[in-house]
Parts: sequence; structure tokens; C-alpha cells
Amino acid sequence: MNVIKVHDKEFVPYLPEDLIREKVKELAQQLDKDYAGKKPLFIAILNGSFMFAADLFKELSIEAEICFIKLASYKGTKSTGQVITAIGLDMEINNRHVIILEDIIDTGKTMSEFLPQLINQQPLSLKVAVLLHKPDAMKYPIQMDYCCFTIPNRFVLGYGLDYDGFGRNIKEIYQLKTEA
Repeated sequence: MNVIKVHDKEFVPYLPEDLIREKVKELAQQLDKDYAGKKPLFIAILNGSFMFAADLFKELSIEAEICFIKLASYKGTKSTGQVITAIGLDMEINNRHVIILEDIIDTGKTMSEFLPQLINQQPLSLKVAVLLHKPDAMKYPIQMDYCCFTIPNRFVLGYGLDYDGFGRNIKEIYQLKTEA
């Protein structure tokens, strides 16, 4: 087993790169079908979704735009419960089909605060596409319209997800060893 160490914690393989790639490609095919002729705007939530967003966008064949917003609620391996907007939305979403790209939804706190802000701007439609969902951690009801993986309530990193800033560049997704 390939154990990696990030800061003071050990992580073990969880989702391999080829499986992630396959699921992202399947999602792109579904979005191509659902948004044919609609020219949607994708809003990727930084920092964690950058790999997911880039890989997904490369697989899309529809006409689409993408922009990025930075929201955060994590410090270490726990959610702080506070959502911080570091970089704001600079695109007009009124009368647009909008798809939020998020790396992971666990408690739902970040999306519960962000989605009402977007709804107030009156998009034609607003959907959420997430790479990872932890239903056992949900505290705020968030509807995810597209989900690549449903996972247990374990701390994961890699493929854009981090532990205090590190581990984002790992091609696979690893989980905390003590939780494996």
C-alpha cells in the first residue's frame, strides 16, 4: 500500500486516477446532453475544484464559459463553520444557465451560503456539480444535481483537495490512514 505523508498525517490510496478520469468524462457527457445549445456558465469554486474543473472543461463539447470564485470554510481537517469569500464573482449570471463546480460537499455550509446569493441574481437555471459528496456529514440540505462519487465521512486529499495547503497536486484521491 502506497502511504503518503502530508504534514503530520498519513494517507492511503482511496480513488485511483483512472476511475476519477472516467467519472469526470461521464459527467461531461451528461452535461453535453443536458446543456446542448444553452451555452452555460460554469462557476468553479477555488481552490479545491481547479483540477476537477479543468479536467471536466476539457471533456465538454458544448459551448460554455467558465469563471472562478474563491470560497473557504476549512482549516486543517475540520470545517470552521465560517464561509469566507476571498475572490468574488465577476460574471453576469442573470438569464444564464449556471453550473457550480465544487470539489467536495460535506456539511453543505459553503453552498448553503453561496447559492442564495446566486439565486438573487436570477439565473435561468442553477445546478450544482460535485466531485465528492459526504452524505453522512451533511448539516445543510443542498441539492446536488450531478455527483461523481458519494463517499463516507472521511478526510480526503489529492486531485485538488488539500490538507492545510498541501496535497492538491496528487493525481489520485487519498484518505486519512487512521480513518481507512
